Amino acid sequence: MASSPSSPSAATAHEPLPKAELHLHIEGTLEPELAFALAARNGVELPYATEDEVRRAYSFADLQSFLNLYYALMAVLRTEDDFADLAHAYLARAKEQGVRHAEIFFDPQAHTARGVPIGTVINGLARALDRAPETYGISTRLIMCFLRDESAGSALTTFEAARPYFDRITAVGLDSAEVGHPPSKFKEVFALAREAGLKCVAHAGEEGPPAYVWEALDVLGVDRIDHGVRSLEDERLVARLVADQVPLTVCPLSNVRLRVIDDLADHPLPAMLDAGLLVTVNSDDPAYFGGYADDNFTAVRDALGLDPDTLRTLARNSFRASFLDEATRERYLREVDAHQA
Repeated sequence: MASSPSSPSAATAHEPLPKAELHLHIEGTLEPELAFALAARNGVELPYATEDEVRRAYSFADLQSFLNLYYALMAVLRTEDDFADLAHAYLARAKEQGVRHAEIFFDPQAHTARGVPIGTVINGLARALDRAPETYGISTRLIMCFLRDESAGSALTTFEAARPYFDRITAVGLDSAEVGHPPSKFKEVFALAREAGLKCVAHAGEEGPPAYVWEALDVLGVDRIDHGVRSLEDERLVARLVADQVPLTVCPLSNVRLRVIDDLADHPLPAMLDAGLLVTVNSDDPAYFGGYADDNFTAVRDALGLDPDTLRTLARNSFRASFLDEATRERYLREVDAHQA
């Protein structure tokens, strides 16, 4: 189902804090340089002339404006080699950022709609993930997401197409444009996923209201909430999340880039921690949002004045919230505790 970690090495003061990344869209790690290289390899014409022109397009008004660019660049991904190269590029960066475990989202509908078979996507990613422990010292899990702005029927079709690959998939998720697409729309496919023994996660409470978080919990039966920053608007919801210790995979730089939060200095992360929420820090779509995992840690440290103990709590939370087995989780937690700030 997933790769296993290599033996952890002793942390030193100059190394980033060991962490797990739990909210990472592999398509969102497509840097302009790789996009142009794959476009040339596959004969795809991009709607941008240069890498700098692509980067200038990274001023997003909202989630939908980001998604428009995201899907345009995704057209370069065609073959198993492309998906393997994409995953290798992310893993190399993740290693430099102190990531020891990564639970990686992928969006099969975005590829099958372009005529790319789901097996091409999964097999290509798996080629890189299978080598991740030895090559990068990173254990991995793969999470198949459904696009919430597509139909429930499309999600069901995708789920059935993925059945031959369930040994590669740990969980299902729900992503893309949130407003107007409540989690309850996907009740049936999430029930099938739970019956198949898969874990469940869902984006909720990013642009959507706290009611979407309630639905993700009570209708979809999710194990984790992705984003969830708007949960603070509902005291009863906060109490529920704290009591059940439901993890929230927060993405600070993403929140700023997508105008969920106007300024990182105003991010609710400290309030979420003070409330007792099980919060983690992640990069979401780092090629577009200005930073990978440790870049997000550094950004919140500087903008919010977080001390080393708080950063260590966030790192510990990331492993606590992961889908790792207990022995491996404890192993990674010891790495966090041994790290010298």
